[in-house]
Amino acid sequence: MRIGILTSGGDCPGLNAVLRGFCKYCFNKIKDVEILGFLEGYAGLMNREYKQLTPADVENILDVGGTILGTSRQPYKLMTVKEGDAPTKLQMMVDNYKKLKLDVLVTLGGAGTHKTASLLSVEGCNVIGLPKTIDNDIYGTDVTFGFHTAVSIAADALKRIRTTADSHRRVFFVEVMGNKVGWLTLYAGVAAGADAILIPEIPYDEDKLAAFIAEKMKQRRSVVIAVAEGAMSVKEAAMSKKERRDYLVQAGGSPVTDRLASAMSAKTPFQCRSTILGHIQRGGEPCAFDKLLSTEIGAFGAHLAQVGRYGVTVCVRNNRLGFNILTDIAGRTKRVPSDGQLVLLCKDTGIYFGD
Repeated sequence: MRIGILTSGGDCPGLNAVLRGFCKYCFNKIKDVEILGFLEGYAGLMNREYKQLTPADVENILDVGGTILGTSRQPYKLMTVKEGDAPTKLQMMVDNYKKLKLDVLVTLGGAGTHKTASLLSVEGCNVIGLPKTIDNDIYGTDVTFGFHTAVSIAADALKRIRTTADSHRRVFFVEVMGNKVGWLTLYAGVAAGADAILIPEIPYDEDKLAAFIAEKMKQRRSVVIAVAEGAMSVKEAAMSKKERRDYLVQAGGSPVTDRLASAMSAKTPFQCRSTILGHIQRGGEPCAFDKLLSTEIGAFGAHLAQVGRYGVTVCVRNNRLGFNILTDIAGRTKRVPSDGQLVLLCKDTGIYFGD
């Protein structure tokens, strides 16, 4: 059996652990297996750049962050764009899949990776997706590997910010990754005891936020607010995408936390500061939960390859591994429900969401 495997899109904790789980299952359970690791994501498949993986390659990578195969972003919207007489990126990948005589291609990635995997599946390639993203936004699965590690990193940073905020009697806006969804910000904010959590799914009102800060500062020495990078005001939420882009350009393209710190400094008498956590959330060793989850997902993905269940992506539902049809979930996003149980319980405990 000849298997191709790649890691695509942004890196996250657990990629190597999944590679390890997948390969160890294959080497242990499938006779005459050959695993080609494509380098730099889909670019490796396009350019036929790969290395044959051996048991030694994956033996000691459970704790290692990043990906030993490398990764890159290949925008989904460019996959079928024709440039002159050259084949499209999609056609290049399909052709190389056939030339390399692959029995299956396994893709470790997030939303964009899954959309491209779905295209390859429709074109006749045998594909299995493995759900990776710190955003936890892949439709049809309760959790993605990398998410809980990022939650722990962001929560730890928020708790550290609290000590300096208390020392100086300040208001801090801490930007957490999450451009379209707020799962990471929500979980990290709750775990760190944030006073407020601002996420894309619940637009905030600046005047109400200022009133909340003023009232909260009567009770304690600091206010720490976890802010998803894609959080937006009620005013922004009412705009079209183009109007919002133009509005942000006029605002100088500054991050949401910088804009909030500036606005709240003008609306309240308190010193407001912003901090952007950035790529630290995606780096380093995965937590124990993600090591376990990654090993399970990798091994289960290998099992699906062994039994010939293609055109699917692995999922976790109610603590059990399963799979979804790629074409059913590609292009769909799992968002935080504004009236979901966790949000409502958080509000009941006094966490403010800006609305």
